Amino acid sequence: MALLTFSISLYSQEDGSKPFTAGADFVSSYIWRGSKFGTGPAVQPVIEYSKGIFTAGAWGSFDFNGYQEVDLYLNFALPAGFSFGITDYYLPDLEYFDYSNESGSHAFEANLGFSKGDFNLGFNYIFNEAGGIGSLGNDIYVEAGYSLKYFGLFLGAGNGWHTYDPESGHDNFSICNIGLEVSKDIIITDTFNIPVLGQLIFNPDKEQLFLVIGFTL
Repeated sequence: MALLTFSISLYSQEDGSKPFTAGADFVSSYIWRGSKFGTGPAVQPVIEYSKGIFTAGAWGSFDFNGYQEVDLYLNFALPAGFSFGITDYYLPDLEYFDYSNESGSHAFEANLGFSKGDFNLGFNYIFNEAGGIGSLGNDIYVEAGYSLKYFGLFLGAGNGWHTYDPESGHDNFSICNIGLEVSKDIIITDTFNIPVLGQLIFNPDKEQLFLVIGFTL
C-alpha cells in the first residue's frame, strides 16, 4: 500500500532476530487504485511484524488538511509465488466499533496475489457493506504489473468502491488505474541514500490524470 518503506529494525531481546519494522513514506498526493484521497501531501507510516510466511501490520495515511486513514492487514506467503491476506480499512473520524451496513466504519477485503519474476497479479474482494466508509460490498479490484529495465507498468480495474458515482449510481466494472512508475536512489553518503518513486497515473473511468512523487527519510 505504501509507495516506499524505510525500515528501522527492532531487535527481539530473546533471539536477536528482527521481526518488527517501522517506517514512514512521504508522498505528494495519496492516490489509491486510481482515486485520490485527501488533499495535498501526505505522510504514510507503517509498523509491521514478519515471521516466516506470516506478516501483520498497520499502515496509515495522514495529510495536513484533516484526512486520516488507518488500515490493519495480515498476509501469508504461499508456495509457487502465491500469497493470501486480509485488510481492514478504517477512517479514524468514524466510530471504531460500528460494523453496521448503514454507517459501518470498516471495510474488510480479501487479497490474493501472485508474483513470478518481473510480473505480479493481484485480486481483491471487499465482502461487507459499510456506509460510513463508503463500502458497497462485493467490490472487486484486479491489478497486473510488470517491471521493465528502467520503469514499471501497471493496469487495474474494479467496480463498486473504485468506480461508484453517487450522482449517477454508476459502479460498473471498469479500468480505473493505468500507470507508469520510475524509481531511483539519491545517494547522500556511502552508507545512506534516499529512495524516490515517481508515478504517472490515469483513471479512464473518472477521466483524471495524476502525477505523484514519493520519498523516504
